[in-house]
Amino acid sequence: MHYEINYACVSHIGKIRSINQDNLICDGRYMDTDVAQNGFSLNGSVNTKNTSLFGVFDGMGGEEYGEVASYLAAKNAAEIQPQKDGVMMLSEYCEKANSDICNFAENNSASAMGTTAAMLLFTDNEITLCNIGDSKVFKVSSGDMKQISEDHVAISIYGRKPPLTQHLGIPPYFLLIDPYFSQGGYKDGDRYLICSDGLTDMVSDEEIVKCINENKIDSATQILLEKSLENGGRDNVTVVLLEIKQK
Repeated sequence: MHYEINYACVSHIGKIRSINQDNLICDGRYMDTDVAQNGFSLNGSVNTKNTSLFGVFDGMGGEEYGEVASYLAAKNAAEIQPQKDGVMMLSEYCEKANSDICNFAENNSASAMGTTAAMLLFTDNEITLCNIGDSKVFKVSSGDMKQISEDHVAISIYGRKPPLTQHLGIPPYFLLIDPYFSQGGYKDGDRYLICSDGLTDMVSDEEIVKCINENKIDSATQILLEKSLENGGRDNVTVVLLEIKQK
């Protein structure tokens, strides 16, 4: 049995930042760095008989070349060659993306650059999740929303955002990257949200799930973006919303 994945994606610079350091992968599409600055949206659908990858990459805020790190991560994601094993596929991707980012940093004398990655890989009978950093993946099923990604963050001083313990762009001599993986099935009506913290830091989980439950996915992505901007828009905002439909 095959399913259709309807998708809606949006990325915005926000109201405070001078550059959009987010990127995304949506059915093979990602943003050039100049496109990312001007805003980006994309809607469509794919069939699960073909392997499809969706994800969000949040370049390290305040770090050098954060937008390049997220671009390299997205570009590598678009070049993934399908394999039978989803975990192996995404594990190899993380190693390659991490290496490319580290090499760019070394060749351009960048003291530090990096990006998060939060991805969902769909095949005809399975979904594989891979994330590193704190960009989040949620599953919305039967009206309830649950985070299914794992945040890689350290304990922080009260009132301050916790620093990341993992991301893409860590030199191997410093620390081995350790992405989080999980696998499972999917069913008709399931929705998945992949987003940068420009959404989750600005909009509560209650508002997010209410918006997703009450709107079609293309409308929901725009409403979530508008809410994050209305609430301050202190960071770049990238939202990928997916809906599973039985063919």
